[in-house]
Amino acid sequence: MIRATGITLRRGVKVLLDNTDFIVNPGERLGIVGKNGAGKSSLFALLQGELDLDGGDLSIPEVWKVASVRQTIPDRSRPAREFVIDGDERLRALQEARANTPDSDGHTIAELENALIEADTWSAPSRAEQLLAGLGFRPDQWMLPVQEFSGGWQMRLSLARALMAPSDLLLLDEPTNHLDLDAMLWLERWLVSYPGTVLLISHDTEFLDAVARSILHVDQGKLVRYKGGYNDFLAQRAERMQQSQIAYERQTREAARLQGFIDRFKAQATKAKQAQSRVKALARMQMVSPLREDSSVSIRLPSPDYTPDTLLTLNQADLGYPGQEKPILAQVRLMVRGGARVGILGMNGAGKSTLVKTLAGKLEPIHGERQEAKGLVIGYFAQHQLDSIDADATPLQHLARLAPDVREQELRNYLGSFGFSGDMVTSLTAPFSGGEKARLALSLIVWQKPNLLLLDEPTNHLDVDTREALATALADYGGSVLLVSHDRHLLRSTVDSFWIVADGQVQEFDGDLEDYRDWLLARSAQSRSEARQEARADSGADTTDRKAQRRQEAELRQRQAQQRKPLESRLKKVESTMEKAQLRLQELDTLMQDPDFYSDRYKDQRPALMAEHGELSKTHQTLEEEWLDIQEAMEEIGRQV
Repeated sequence: MIRATGITLRRGVKVLLDNTDFIVNPGERLGIVGKNGAGKSSLFALLQGELDLDGGDLSIPEVWKVASVRQTIPDRSRPAREFVIDGDERLRALQEARANTPDSDGHTIAELENALIEADTWSAPSRAEQLLAGLGFRPDQWMLPVQEFSGGWQMRLSLARALMAPSDLLLLDEPTNHLDLDAMLWLERWLVSYPGTVLLISHDTEFLDAVARSILHVDQGKLVRYKGGYNDFLAQRAERMQQSQIAYERQTREAARLQGFIDRFKAQATKAKQAQSRVKALARMQMVSPLREDSSVSIRLPSPDYTPDTLLTLNQADLGYPGQEKPILAQVRLMVRGGARVGILGMNGAGKSTLVKTLAGKLEPIHGERQEAKGLVIGYFAQHQLDSIDADATPLQHLARLAPDVREQELRNYLGSFGFSGDMVTSLTAPFSGGEKARLALSLIVWQKPNLLLLDEPTNHLDVDTREALATALADYGGSVLLVSHDRHLLRSTVDSFWIVADGQVQEFDGDLEDYRDWLLARSAQSRSEARQEARADSGADTTDRKAQRRQEAELRQRQAQQRKPLESRLKKVESTMEKAQLRLQELDTLMQDPDFYSDRYKDQRPALMAEHGELSKTHQTLEEEWLDIQEAMEEIGRQV
C-alpha cells in the first residue's frame, strides 16, 4: 500500500500539504479533488519522486511499477502504434536484447524468447491498436508519425502509451481534457476493468463518479478521505462541515463561559482557586477551527437586450476550409431559434468545430447560404480562446480596450461578477491559471450582451467550482446557447436538445446522453463487424471457403498437438533433470568459494567433489543443448502450414 505519515510540502512560501496523512490500498480507484493550485499535481510529483518532502514520510512498495502520462514526447517521428508500444519499456528492452544477441548464443536466446512470451510480445501490436481505436484513432492513422497529429491528439497518444505500460499504480492528471465524449466513455470502461491502483485527478464530476470508489480531498493543506464517488463526497463533505460548525459553536460557548467565570471571580480570594482551575481548563482546551468552504466563483452572464425569433440559418450549406477537395459537412440545413439550447455531439474530427466556426461567421460556407437575423449578436468561445489573452495586460486593460468610454468602476464591477476583484483586476494575466484565463475570455465575449452564445469546449481549463458556476450562469442566461462539450454535467444542466455531427452530416438527435452512449456502442459494434466482413472480402474467401479453411486449421492444430506431445513430455524430463543438476552445482559452487574448502578439512573429499562438479557441468551443458533441440523441433512444428 501507499502510506503517507505527517507529510509536509511547500512550494516557495506557500504550504500545499501541512502535516497530513493518507493511505491507498492496492487495487483502489481514488479520485483526487480540490481547488486549482491546492497541490493535487504536486502530490503526483511526490509519488513519482520528482519532488522532495519538507517533512514526514511517504512510502510506496518498491516492487510497484508506476505509469503516468508524459507531458513531453521524446520522438515525434515514431509511428503512432510503435510510440504507444514504447510505453512497455521492459518489452522494448527485451526486443532490443534479442535483436542484438548473436544466433550462436542459444542459451541466451532461449531465455529471451521465454521472457518475450511472458511479456506478450506477439499481442503487443493488437493491444496498442485497441488502445488507439478506443481513443478515437482510425486504422489509417495508426502508422502515421506522431508529429503529424495536433497537440490534443498527441496527448491522446501519450495517454495510450501510459495505458500500454504494465503497471501496478496508474497516475492520471486530467486525462479527459483532450477527449471527446465517446473516448471518455471508452476510458471509463477501461479504467473500471484495470486491475491495479488508480489515482485520478479530474474536474469532470461524472467521470469521477463512474471511475472512483473513494475521493481524496486536498483541503487547506490536509488530505481528507471520503468513501464513494463525487456525489457521495459532496454529501459527506456537507455533513462534515455541519458537524464541524456545531462543534465549533459548542466549544466557543464553553470557552466564553469559562472566560466569564475567570473575569468575574479572579480577584476574589474565596473564588481564586476555582478561577485558577478554569484558567487551566481553558488552556488545555484544543480550539476547533470550523471547516471553511473554499471561496466559490460566481459567474453572471448579462441577458441580451433583444432576441429575434430566428437567429441564424444554414441552407444547403457545404462546410469546410478553402482549398479542400471535399467538404467536411455536406448539405447542412439547420435553424437556430430564439431561446434554443442545443448540445452538439460527435466524435473529434467529425466537424463540430467546423460547424460552430461557420455559425460564428469565422468560416464562409463553400456552397450554400448562411443567413443572419437582423439584430443577431454572437458571442463565440473557441477551443483555443485562451490564445487571445494578452499576457502583458491586466483584466481591466483587456475590458477597457472593448469599452474605452465606460467608467473604470463599472468595468471593475463587471469583472467582479466573473471572480476578478481586488488586486487581481490590475494584475498581469501572464501567471493566471488556465481556469482564470478562461473566465476572463468568457467575460470579454459576453460584454456585448450576445443573444447567441456559441461555446466550443469552454470547460477544458476550469475546476469543479468554476464549472458549476458556469452551468448555473448558463441556466439563468436569457439568450440562446449552442454548446460543444465533453462535460456531461454541463450538457445535462444547460441544453434541451442535441444535434449530432457524423458521417459528413448534421442531424437532430432524438434522445439524451444515455441514448447517445448506446448509439456510440452500437456504431462501434457495427464498425467492427464491417471491418471483419471487409477483411474476409479482401482475402477473397467466401463463406464456404472460410468453413473449409477453419476445418483445415483445426486438423492442422490437432496434428501439431500430436507431434508436440512426445516432445513436451521429453522437455519436461529434461527440465527436471536440469533443475536438479543446477541446484547441486550451486551447492558445490558455494562450497568451493569458501576458503576453508582448500584446507586440510576437505583434503580427502576435495578430489571427488571437484570431479563431481566437472561431470555435472558437462551434464548440464548437454541437457541445455538437448533442451534447445527440443524447443527448435517444437517451433518447427508450429511453423507448419
